[in-house]
Amino acid sequence: MYILGVHTGNHDASACLYKDFDLIAAVSLERLTRVKDAGVTTDEPMPNPAIDECLAIAGIGRGDVDVLALSRALFEYQEFTLTGLRAVNQAWYRLRGRRKLRMVDQMMRKEGKTDASAIFRTERFLAREGFGRARLHFYNHHLAHGLPAYFYCGFDEALIHTADGYGDGASYSARIGRPSGVELLFGGDEGLFGRREGNSLGLLYGRFTAALGFTASRHEGKVVGLAAHGRPIAAERVASMFRVEETGRIRADFRKNQYAEVAAAVCRDLSRGDAAASIQVAVEVLMTQSIAALQKRTNLRNLAVGGGVYANVRLNRHLLENTAADAMFIFPAMGDVGLPIGGCLDYLLQHRGPEEWQRNRRVLDSMLLGRDHRADPDALAAAFPKLRLSPIREPDAVVAAVADALVAGKAVGIHDGRMEFGPRALGARSILASPTRREINDSLNARLSRSDFMPFAPVVLSEYAEQVFDIHAGNAHAAHFMTITCDVRAAWRDRIPAVVHIDGSARPQIVDPEPRTLYRRILEAWHSRSGIPALVNTSFNVHEEPIIDTPEQALIALAADRVDLLVLNGRIFEH
Repeated sequence: MYILGVHTGNHDASACLYKDFDLIAAVSLERLTRVKDAGVTTDEPMPNPAIDECLAIAGIGRGDVDVLALSRALFEYQEFTLTGLRAVNQAWYRLRGRRKLRMVDQMMRKEGKTDASAIFRTERFLAREGFGRARLHFYNHHLAHGLPAYFYCGFDEALIHTADGYGDGASYSARIGRPSGVELLFGGDEGLFGRREGNSLGLLYGRFTAALGFTASRHEGKVVGLAAHGRPIAAERVASMFRVEETGRIRADFRKNQYAEVAAAVCRDLSRGDAAASIQVAVEVLMTQSIAALQKRTNLRNLAVGGGVYANVRLNRHLLENTAADAMFIFPAMGDVGLPIGGCLDYLLQHRGPEEWQRNRRVLDSMLLGRDHRADPDALAAAFPKLRLSPIREPDAVVAAVADALVAGKAVGIHDGRMEFGPRALGARSILASPTRREINDSLNARLSRSDFMPFAPVVLSEYAEQVFDIHAGNAHAAHFMTITCDVRAAWRDRIPAVVHIDGSARPQIVDPEPRTLYRRILEAWHSRSGIPALVNTSFNVHEEPIIDTPEQALIALAADRVDLLVLNGRIFEH
């Protein structure tokens, strides 16, 4: 059975494909359109490039899809079956040929329907989109954030928590995951029909991001990095606007525009660093109180989390170190881009039952879910005559040449195998550099148009991870996907200064001996030459552009002097 998951958001639109319980492919729309955080539009109300890419990876067509799992996000107004004045308004738009998009959850609320299918023109939609044999499944936003975190965490029992800006009537959810099933505590569909709470730390953090001169829903990571440069002078002031109940619920009553007003007032009175530190610490304090209350309520010590707030790697560390948590797993595609995966898992849970669903749970070991572009290096060289294709072909010799280039201080781009899914470059579309000189930061920042206060992340051989970083059983799984920070051991801070943040922390990626990837072999060769088991790993993209997808994009980056050397399909390209 093929299940196609789709998210039709105005940002982070994406698709994924399951064959039964096996995740075959997952692709974000931005990687294909090259528009950062790309979402659906009135001209293209479905993320068709991402859908078609997933199907092409599997070698199937739309007619082979058995289930189409959709988020309750944006669809054309004409897709809904409406009543009263809404039906009149819909007819007016149809007669004038005008198009607009509407949220499914909003239409459900206005029509008083708890089932999205009851207000959707299902058969017409499926036929027009080419999914004639498929059945339709709409999934809850926060459930879709939480289920992948639990399904792939490896914990028998876990507290499942989600936090983001807003989705399907909620900004948070809590559930218990046990072998017997998944139990809702709060954050289900009850928020669809009640008064929308103004309690979102995710939205407030986004307004601080904008007030600090960045782009909300895109640059929150910059605020996290900037926070280490300031003092949390206003943290108590911000946190006092919220309260945490014994149930673990975070409560507040912000008006629609009050998030921006609060952020502007704090940022107006403080330096940028102090304002960033204030919102960061306020979020850490409130989220810690919430998780601690839920741990007391459930007696669960393992955390499985998702949602955009958990893209905050410093928060994740704080929760692990300041609650009763023994271990924490953050689903690597924690933002809305990962929703289709949760939507497919939701369908499987409902229709296969908790027993079979539990039997098929597994520990996540890879996010390489995009296309493997196996282009011919010689043909690519002909298309880029100003670049040189090295005559080196033997794999060991290629690895040795790359390690020598790293020792010489060069920046090396990697384009190898399937593209990563989610916000992190994990060795398939990465830029590698020596971590031994902090000056490399200035060089890479200039070449990639990055902010100078943002730290670079390290990749480290698994057998040395605990020696170099504060890695332990509680954060090791998360550290395989760069979703949590930790301390750099004091003895190593001067040896790898390029990957040590101002507060002595780093966001490492652990790489295991198996599978024997090119990434792993380059790291081993570098270690044998330098005695350093870690490298700089940053995403292969220019600031404000998505991470690269195709070989051609990698070669364009090389030609533009973003890197000195490119390893592509096992061959080396140079200027």
